[in-house]
Amino acid sequence: MVYARPAPWRDPAFLPEVELRARRAYIRLQEQGATGVKPVSLAFLTILIFAGIVCPPAFAQNPAKGPALTIAIDGAIGPATARYVKDGLDVAAKRQAEVVILRLNTPGGLVTSMREIIADVLVSSVPVIGFVAPSGAHAASAGTYILYATHIAAMAPGTNLGAATPVDIGLSPSHPEPATEKKDGSGQPSTAETLATKATNDAVAFIRSLAELRGRNAEWAEEAVRKASSLSASAALQAHVIDLVARDQTELLEKIDGRKVEVAGRDVVLATKGLPITVLKPGWFIRLLSVITDPNIALILMLVGVYGLIFEFTTPGMVAPGTIGAICLLLALYALNLLPIDYAGLALMLLGVALLAVEAFSPTVAVGLGGIVAFLLGAAMLFKAQSPGFELSWTLVGIMAALLFGLSFLVGRYVWTARRSPARVGAQAMSGTKARVLDWSEGDGHVLAHGERWRAQAAERFAPGEIVEIASVQGLTLNVRHAIMPATSGGEAR
Repeated sequence: MVYARPAPWRDPAFLPEVELRARRAYIRLQEQGATGVKPVSLAFLTILIFAGIVCPPAFAQNPAKGPALTIAIDGAIGPATARYVKDGLDVAAKRQAEVVILRLNTPGGLVTSMREIIADVLVSSVPVIGFVAPSGAHAASAGTYILYATHIAAMAPGTNLGAATPVDIGLSPSHPEPATEKKDGSGQPSTAETLATKATNDAVAFIRSLAELRGRNAEWAEEAVRKASSLSASAALQAHVIDLVARDQTELLEKIDGRKVEVAGRDVVLATKGLPITVLKPGWFIRLLSVITDPNIALILMLVGVYGLIFEFTTPGMVAPGTIGAICLLLALYALNLLPIDYAGLALMLLGVALLAVEAFSPTVAVGLGGIVAFLLGAAMLFKAQSPGFELSWTLVGIMAALLFGLSFLVGRYVWTARRSPARVGAQAMSGTKARVLDWSEGDGHVLAHGERWRAQAAERFAPGEIVEIASVQGLTLNVRHAIMPATSGGEAR
């Protein structure tokens, strides 16, 4: 940046000071003449000191310029975008960037994230240049607000902006103005209409304040909110919505060179011609945040986490389900905390998952159907806003509900089959099996059953080696009887 500094020679005290310094230096050199230093003329010393006083300030007026840092917003605006812009402006301040080019190509996004970005732009210590590019891009809805907040607004040919109606509050561009009366003629607006009117007026006041701050067309800004109006790049320039049109970033830097903008309460003259352009790419955390804050991904992570923990609790020792489930559940909760959600909807979804888990281990039709209904109602209520790029896919919700019900049905069928099948271990499993008599005397003796020596008793007499059938188990004693099947068919006594 170029800062004006008064010429030193215009100061009345400047020339006497130069002469005084020259005479002092001349006297010191004359005193050292015996050491071999040749006499130097007073006029020559005066010229050197004059150059030493004048030239350093001249060089200081042109310090090394910082780069032009580019922050690219592509796609829907959400928590990841707000974090990316905030970190990018901090990096620009640390690198002493000359300007920040905020390249926009977005259909809109969440109101909360948009306001965070605008707040960071307004307090930025580095000039922020809004640029809708490349050709074919658009800055719709939230993008229009952000463009109005930048210090200089520019667009590439073939781009558009506008359609800033807050659709996430229930308004649609085809019916932007809510009705003022009920259909029953009561003359009082409904609660939904009142909320829509309040949100619309708040959005209008916000964008008008940005337009007045930057000296842009406030009337069209209000029209873009109330009537969802849009403009092309050339029309926006004629309507004084933007400041200029440029084909690319290089031409943009050339056109804004020398412009004066107000940054953090001070006037700054931009010196941007020929600046190197550096693109700031989002880090791994920003990329991860952009993935998990997708409502559909967050929903999948939550279900995987819940069922992973359920499987870990029902089958202790399987480390993988519990570990994966805990990680997925924590990521899902972190993402949902950043999104505008209805906690009643979240509670209904968790209740539905819990009921389906109960259905899996205690099969009943009513509990399973209740879990499906609770899950679907919770999904319908989960997200307050339906902004571009943050809609919940009902196809995905239906598929996940079907998968949950199918999983519960399969687990329940397996549990039901296991309950109806005969016991394979314990005392119940020994009833009806065969044993071989080892010794017998006066109604009791010992038998060999399942490879183990057991004490047995019966009211009948048996001979050693005879095959008997276990009637029941009483503590550590077997009650036996004569085998009904032929001895050759019993494979248990060996």
